[in-house]
Amino acid sequence: MERNMADIGAEGVLLAGAGRAILLQIANPAVGHGVAEHSDFVARPFDRFRATLTYVYAVRYGTDAQVAAVRRSVNKAHGPVRRKPGAGSHGYSAFDAESQLWVVATLYDTAVTIYDKIYGPLDDENAELMYQDYARMGTVLQLPADLWPADRAAFRTYWYARMQSLELDDVAVRVGRDLLYPPTGPLWLRLSMPLIRFITAGLLPDHLRCGYGLPWSECHGRLFDLTTRWSALVYPRLPRHVRHFAKNYCLGRLAA
Repeated sequence: MERNMADIGAEGVLLAGAGRAILLQIANPAVGHGVAEHSDFVARPFDRFRATLTYVYAVRYGTDAQVAAVRRSVNKAHGPVRRKPGAGSHGYSAFDAESQLWVVATLYDTAVTIYDKIYGPLDDENAELMYQDYARMGTVLQLPADLWPADRAAFRTYWYARMQSLELDDVAVRVGRDLLYPPTGPLWLRLSMPLIRFITAGLLPDHLRCGYGLPWSECHGRLFDLTTRWSALVYPRLPRHVRHFAKNYCLGRLAA
């Protein structure tokens, strides 16, 4: 099936990797401690997730005015998030370039992972377009362009090194558990959490899955493989307006 970037970036199935991306992000102590100290993500998970999606879709598909609007909104939210000198912790600045790089890298790698499971590997041309698309997502928020790995091979080197170095601390585990087992939130979200936890566990590497306390066994693995195979058969056959609902919804709210 021939695909283009307008289809790829709008595919709602990519959201299945949201839990993986978030848990990878907070596994980085700089990001995890920042979320613990400054973010209301746990108290308002859907609102914060929707804001992130709106930013992603606006950068990809929005007008210049919409991109400027979401950039102002994100910068306003990030403004108070600053490292505390001498606080005896990792601290965090939301404008720290290395942390921004890590956040965008988790989004990119997760999107590629999900897409590959549903549609199969991208051809070289679209793979490169997708890579540059995510580079722009970071540079819109002040990530220096030269900090983004020069090509996909360089990215794989960066990604492998970072993944090898990730070690969860108590703060990351606590934040992760709060997100995976939300005490509050819409009923539909809490009812869907067992499925979200299962998909997230299946997409995480073993050491992080174990570190976050997500149960896994050979039976879980077989069921996950069956789920992805079934999804790969069913999802691409859904109507376009269903597959692109999240994009249309977020941009519609932004235009309102």
